[in-house]
Amino acid sequence: MSQPSETLSGSAHPPSKGVKWDPVVRVTHWVIALSVLLNGLIIEEESQLHNWIGYVALAMLALRVLWGIVGTEEARFSSFPPSLSKALAYGKGLLRGEHPEQRSHNPIGVLMVYAMWGALAVVVATGIGLEVFHISELEDVHEVAANLLLLLAFGHICGVVLESRLSGVNLIRNMTFRRRSRGPE
Repeated sequence: MSQPSETLSGSAHPPSKGVKWDPVVRVTHWVIALSVLLNGLIIEEESQLHNWIGYVALAMLALRVLWGIVGTEEARFSSFPPSLSKALAYGKGLLRGEHPEQRSHNPIGVLMVYAMWGALAVVVATGIGLEVFHISELEDVHEVAANLLLLLAFGHICGVVLESRLSGVNLIRNMTFRRRSRGPE
């Protein structure tokens, strides 16, 4: 029988079994992550490749939204509704050394997911406005939203690392196509 893991304050909670994300969630996550990385930090902004990567990100976002409506139970938006009050309570608990086990995203992670999807939607919409409709007034909005998306992505990575350390579950491994991690390795 496995030992309970400890929170920051030393109180015990049952070990997490790890989150199981389905292949659609995993593929959309990693393709969007790669798209954001490439277009935000590597590919020249006004290149055709930048535009095509943006369309790939749009396709993956659309697929993820559709999957959030009709997909597996864990992937549906109804399984992780955003709640500012729950996120604040969770954050206060972390500061007190509490770390309750989560079935999926913790309440702060839920807000982060929706914020990233929202920022990505703005980036893609303004990118299309710039490329297809030549609305130059959208350039500043596109740039600010893209920078916000990169900042959110960095925060997301920091949150994943922190949550992995607190829970003892390797969330990065769980989001790849390897078998799930049940604790520190």
